[in-house]
Amino acid sequence: MKILVTGAAGFIGFYVAKNLAEKGHTVVGLDSINDYYDTDLKYARLKELGIDKKKAELFKNIIASDVFGASFKFIRLQLEDRVELPKLFKSEKFDVVCNLAAQAGVRYSLENPEAYVDSNIVGFLNILECVRNYKIKHLVYASSSSVYGLNEKIPFETTDNVDNPISLYAATKKSNELMAHTYSHLYGFTTTGLRFFTVYGPWGRPDMAMFLFTEAIVKGDPIKVFNEGKMERDFTYINDIAEGVVRIIEKNIEHRPRYKVYNIGNNNSVPLLDFIANIENELGTKATKQLLPMQPGDVKKTWANVDELMKDYEYRPNTPISKGVKAFIKWYLSYYDI
Repeated sequence: MKILVTGAAGFIGFYVAKNLAEKGHTVVGLDSINDYYDTDLKYARLKELGIDKKKAELFKNIIASDVFGASFKFIRLQLEDRVELPKLFKSEKFDVVCNLAAQAGVRYSLENPEAYVDSNIVGFLNILECVRNYKIKHLVYASSSSVYGLNEKIPFETTDNVDNPISLYAATKKSNELMAHTYSHLYGFTTTGLRFFTVYGPWGRPDMAMFLFTEAIVKGDPIKVFNEGKMERDFTYINDIAEGVVRIIEKNIEHRPRYKVYNIGNNNSVPLLDFIANIENELGTKATKQLLPMQPGDVKKTWANVDELMKDYEYRPNTPISKGVKAFIKWYLSYYDI
């Protein structure tokens, strides 16, 4: 198939694009390469996909991969660009669109709400319009576990009420689900939303706990532990996530419901202090913990019920936290030459 993967220089998008290209699909990766976090990391991911940084810095140019050849191409483009995005759809004639591009981060949405509306609302609308106008059969898109807000019933299920988001980021992701439902109903194409739970692993995002804790411990700085460590997360290893997304993209479209939302996580919840202990063990260093109150927009516990994804796509997350943390630490020390 020919597949558009937006957010291809991002954490999940990089893995999904690489997985699809290795399987022989023709992939076009799109990313704006914004400066929400270190752009050098984004360019380093693109380098792994065979895309030269100097070429990738230029907007609107489609670049072929030095690793995958014509099987992977990259274009730097913003989803908000209502002129260039339709041109891309018209010229490339995609079979499937996998929209993983978004302004991420719960806490940053308190500081820069406009970025979330631009990318996650306006950008997603532009994707939906292009999917509609260019007759794309299937749109797979990223939602988030953040939509569950302060729900106390554990584990989280897609049938739970999610009408009470507690961050603008979560509100934009819930909006994406509603917009996808509307377009599926009106125009007849298939949309599959994925509520990602805390994803971690090599090439991960510097604003997430795994990265922040490791960086602080290596530097000898205290780590910030919110809610005094009384938190739990459904930590999900990146390879398990990417495999799940690719299965959804590849499965015969005739067997899908027109509109569907799934949880995609590890199907268990790990105490934050246990997660930190795994990092300490791998680094051989004890962390100095700065115990802090709960952050605005944050939640105490997440846990994904992934039964539906297992049933429909044989999704089987199988990476234990100890193995995943070990892989991340090995990558981190190598990437930063420590």
